[in-house]
Amino acid sequence: MECINPIIRGFYPDPSACFAEGKFYLVCSTFEYFPGIPVFESEDLLHWKQIGHCLTRQSQLDVRGVEASGGIFAPTIRYDESQKRFYVVVTNVSGGFGNFYVYTDDIYSNSWSEPVKVERGGIDPSLLFDSGKTYFISNGTDDFGEEGVSLCEIDIATGKALTKAKSISKGCGGRYLEAPHLYHIGSWYYLMVAEGGTEYGHMECILRSKNIWGPYEQCPHNPILTNRNLGGYIHQAAGHADLVQDSSGQWFMVHLGFRQIDRWLPFHNLGRETYLEPVFWTNDGWPTVGSDGTSRTHWKLENGRCTVLPECTYPEYTWKLEKESACYLRLPDFSAYKYDGSTVSLRADERLGSLQTVSFVGMRQTEHAGSMTVTLDASELKENEEAGITAYLTERDYYAISVSRKDNMLTVGSRILIDGMELKGSSFALDKKTATLRIESDPLEYRLLAKDDGGKFVCLQKAHSKFLSSEVACGFTGTILALFCGSTKENPKEERGWASFS
Repeated sequence: MECINPIIRGFYPDPSACFAEGKFYLVCSTFEYFPGIPVFESEDLLHWKQIGHCLTRQSQLDVRGVEASGGIFAPTIRYDESQKRFYVVVTNVSGGFGNFYVYTDDIYSNSWSEPVKVERGGIDPSLLFDSGKTYFISNGTDDFGEEGVSLCEIDIATGKALTKAKSISKGCGGRYLEAPHLYHIGSWYYLMVAEGGTEYGHMECILRSKNIWGPYEQCPHNPILTNRNLGGYIHQAAGHADLVQDSSGQWFMVHLGFRQIDRWLPFHNLGRETYLEPVFWTNDGWPTVGSDGTSRTHWKLENGRCTVLPECTYPEYTWKLEKESACYLRLPDFSAYKYDGSTVSLRADERLGSLQTVSFVGMRQTEHAGSMTVTLDASELKENEEAGITAYLTERDYYAISVSRKDNMLTVGSRILIDGMELKGSSFALDKKTATLRIESDPLEYRLLAKDDGGKFVCLQKAHSKFLSSEVACGFTGTILALFCGSTKENPKEERGWASFS
């Protein structure tokens, strides 16, 4: 088995995985994006195919008005063998909704249940099905006022607590205790937690007990996974992990990490991605991870040993819209979207950057280097409307190139937003009704280009990639390359114009 990390590239953070009916299934956080919680399937843990989403209806997810990095945090997927049913438990940190789970008996149906609310606080929830009982785990305050990882038994049919929530661990001493997962392996209950913050000090620790309620002892070689001491290494922030076992008995760990834009520049703009490591067990029953407790680009598992291989290079991306894995901002109005083969049409809605309904459809940027090129038909745009493409991180941090109509003229222009401050680039009048727009990127820079009348691409503006990084803009998401169409007018829907992209 030979692995190149990340196994799922781009903004797919907080991975959780389970093994069921001969295959692996994995889910990730989506925050303010819709649909919520992508579901992936794999036969070998290396190659993943997205098969749907958990939250596809307004009744399951409505994050209108939610700022960037609000919404859906840290799902956990589990399979209850007794019911032949998949469960995903998660936190919606916005609007006071809190912790809930959804379930399905057919993971391919893309139709999960309505949310079942769990009357417990904290974030990063998890479930354990054990000896006919269901346990709910989260980090936060228990029913006795104690902080840490709390545990209670719940009724899986209703979400109601059957016991008081009790704090079973305060972690292993690191800051920002999060992402607790509880496993019953052999005669031990293992509690795995992330500490250090989902950044450069991130790490994964583990504890165990013979009794589910504790006390829990710490692993003597914690942290079992961290890249915090790998200076000058492009992969950082290893942590927020989940354990899964294959049919042969081999254990693995999925976890998040990120790729810096350069090994000596501590910025990441692709978001937190999904990584994989092999897990081994010592004679005294503690897990070890990978070759040395770190996450590496390229490794090989052979004869029960993990060997680090030479670092590899990553391909350039070419942007292509794939409807099944596309993402939308907050709650989209799908009457404003038309798909016709390779052409997508968008009706103008709120201006890009609004916290309400924006006509916006994109794909996660999966590599640092590559390009997004579209031909835009602006003939149906109306006064004070614009359509274009964007490298988008938050409503206050994005780069965009667009065609706008004002005073019955079409103009191609660009702008860069950094923490809400707008910097306008060059512009030119468009003599025809169509324009070819492009965003190019390399690890250090984005360039906004458009074809002139001679058919040559002209760069209207460029900016450093670090301004779309979590270290500068803050938050937990990654760059989305998207189409958009917006208006500055409050005109009725039936009077709004359209733009077509191909």
